[in-house]
Amino acid sequence: MKVSLSKLSPVRLSPPFGGVGGGFSIRRGVGGEAASPSFGGAWGRLHNILNSSFMRHLFLIILGFLTLQAQAQTNIADYLTLPQPKRETRAVWLTTLSNLDWPKTYATSKENIEKQKQELRDILDSYQKAHINTVLLQARVRAATIYPSEIEPWDHCITGVEGRAPGFGYDPLAFAIDECHRRGMEIHAWIATIPVGMKTTLGCRTIMKRGFRVRSYATGSYLDPADPAVPGYLAHICGEITRKYDIDGINLDYIRYPDGWPLPSYRNGDTPEARRAHITAIVRAIHDEVKAIKPWVKMSCSPIGKYSDLSRYSSKNFNARDRVAQEAQEWLREGLMDQLYPMQYFRGENYYPFIADWVENRYSRDVVTGLGTYFLDPRQGNWRLSDMTRQMYVSRSLGMGHAHFRSYFLTSNQQGIYDFECRFNSSLALPPVTKGGRAVSAPTTESMSPLVEYGSDRGMTMRWKGNTPYYNIYASRSYPVDISNARNLLYARYAGTQLHFSSVNEGLYFAVTAMDRYGNESPALQELAPLSSKKTTALLANDGQSLALPAMVKEADIVEYDIKSMQGTSLRTITNVTNRQSALNISSLSPGIYQLTGRTKKRKEYSIGAFVIKR
Repeated sequence: MKVSLSKLSPVRLSPPFGGVGGGFSIRRGVGGEAASPSFGGAWGRLHNILNSSFMRHLFLIILGFLTLQAQAQTNIADYLTLPQPKRETRAVWLTTLSNLDWPKTYATSKENIEKQKQELRDILDSYQKAHINTVLLQARVRAATIYPSEIEPWDHCITGVEGRAPGFGYDPLAFAIDECHRRGMEIHAWIATIPVGMKTTLGCRTIMKRGFRVRSYATGSYLDPADPAVPGYLAHICGEITRKYDIDGINLDYIRYPDGWPLPSYRNGDTPEARRAHITAIVRAIHDEVKAIKPWVKMSCSPIGKYSDLSRYSSKNFNARDRVAQEAQEWLREGLMDQLYPMQYFRGENYYPFIADWVENRYSRDVVTGLGTYFLDPRQGNWRLSDMTRQMYVSRSLGMGHAHFRSYFLTSNQQGIYDFECRFNSSLALPPVTKGGRAVSAPTTESMSPLVEYGSDRGMTMRWKGNTPYYNIYASRSYPVDISNARNLLYARYAGTQLHFSSVNEGLYFAVTAMDRYGNESPALQELAPLSSKKTTALLANDGQSLALPAMVKEADIVEYDIKSMQGTSLRTITNVTNRQSALNISSLSPGIYQLTGRTKKRKEYSIGAFVIKR
């Protein structure tokens, strides 16, 4: 179905894709003023959009989705024929504050501890089914924790009593980390930074006894970001978590001036610039502490969803930079943040222009749109499922991941959002690479051993060697396995070096890659792919000087052979062969295990088999 440009004006590119006229410019005018366009009205805005190559790309994406919307409901089956991203953050905020998401059972006995554990397992299983790869678990709630801290007391959510440990050797954070890693997921410690709870709570009282400056409002009590002791204190907490636990990231929440805080007085150095400097000092202290301990741990935060006013779209006096002193885009530029999760809990012109602003100013780092999934619950808002799915389509098209706030509203399948998430993420995805690390070497196999061994039944075992913490397993019906195709990814962030399948479909080929803690991935170690049946495990016969060719190659019109290492590196190419040839000279090869492939006149490559040279 075509969309006529003449019809765009009456439609006015209305929400969810924009305001009046629908065009938007990412450039910020000086002093809040925008340069006058050479055209007026909607066409002027469209002209501004098309001036930028990035905005031309964005406009075409949005126009494409308008076209789909004009066809009533988008058919996700059509969408899923497109390539799936291999690298994408798919996250959920898992809230422990007031037991909102987890836990629902207090850990007051061995039996209740097991119930609490099972609650988390069930949640994580639902994430795994939807191919979620990042869990943002609230570890510091309100100056209280869900782990045994030497700095702050236990939060009420674990046992029902603040300051009380669950006992029996149970550490909820350590348990959560193990369970996430078992499912191939990253887990980030979500840290509520400035809020310290109501002034009567144990956490807040402990903070005040230590002499920190605290202000209390109806919504709770908050650390004063200008207190010079705050950066080191919060860095100490994040350092404790990083040092004690195999965490994948630190996610800073509420790293800003609180709601209700008086506006800058311009007295005694209280200016907007000074406030931004105070918040940035906290961010820098935490970053430096965490990275000094484990440089691969991702630093992220959840800023207000609008960074600042745009030249044509107002933030309505509530934005990250100017209202609450979050210079989040500057933190990306300086490398203080590896990721951002802007809380974009808006629709229409309050969402799409601002999502483009985040993308355009991400400095080659990962920006993940925070989705207001809770608005799908009629008790929380009046959003429709299409409001949410459209945001997910557009954000993915712009190279952004997505994060649901919060877990309950996703897993309870509000308006079918969980069902959609499962279909939307039809393939696994690896989290984006964090800057750092080095090139990773491919896995190897034991001498004389293949990567894949088939049993007498339909079972199969993969074995390999390596020195990285994670491995990714791929499978495909074509050889060699294309590891750039997300649909071939079978296991992500697998921690072992052996994998057994009780039943394997005929015609599948397998490969494995190594991955370091930064997410850097190695080349693939490919399975040997015999030209005949996949279950044929016999090696090609040789006497150390001559390699016998199987009779079947005569039927394949082979004109060139390639002898490769087990890692797929070509070692010797033999050309000018005929189908009458029955053997190859291998006298120049050293003892070891090799694989042999052949190419036809049409350049189609076949894997013929493996052979071992023993002398």
